[in-house]
Amino acid sequence: MRDLGYNPDDLSVQISEMLVATTDTADSEIDQAVPEVLKLVRDKLKMDVVFVSEFANGRRVFRFVDTPPDQPVIAPGGSDPLQDAWCQRVVDGRLPQYIPDAQTLPASAPLVKALPFPIGTHLSVPIVLQSGEVYGTLCAFSFKPKEPAEADDLKVLRYTAQLAAKKIDEHRALARQRPPEPELSLVPIEKKKGW
Repeated sequence: MRDLGYNPDDLSVQISEMLVATTDTADSEIDQAVPEVLKLVRDKLKMDVVFVSEFANGRRVFRFVDTPPDQPVIAPGGSDPLQDAWCQRVVDGRLPQYIPDAQTLPASAPLVKALPFPIGTHLSVPIVLQSGEVYGTLCAFSFKPKEPAEADDLKVLRYTAQLAAKKIDEHRALARQRPPEPELSLVPIEKKKGW
């Protein structure tokens, strides 16, 4: 067997291949690759929920979500006030990026009680664009504390968030290069004699 210089089963290699394989101009391919990456991350990290959120107009908007089919606790397109979101608390440092047991950490325990579903282990990393803008976050959580909790899981999320940021930057750059859509307006046609 030929030595490829890397292990093709390595999670970071699989994530890279999925995100890099999408063409820069194919929005639908990007939209298809992200859910596949989230499912891969959720399976490998043994988490119950993985999602990408965007911070937009004072809200946290769930853009991509992977959950078990029988437990869809959040859905794409859903949103909540950013000021109340765990994601914002991670970005501004009020919560750590890695929480082995959210029910026992004083900063997150009251937040867990306010949710309609449990959170055990929680991981969240910002998706930071080349400009320094925080697009949103990549988050993963389990309903029960993960045994054994692994801080290395955070490295997987950071790496995936960096690749996602790169794709978002490329997508925005291409969108800026596209000619603007022509403005169409409906103007009544004057009736001419004989019509």
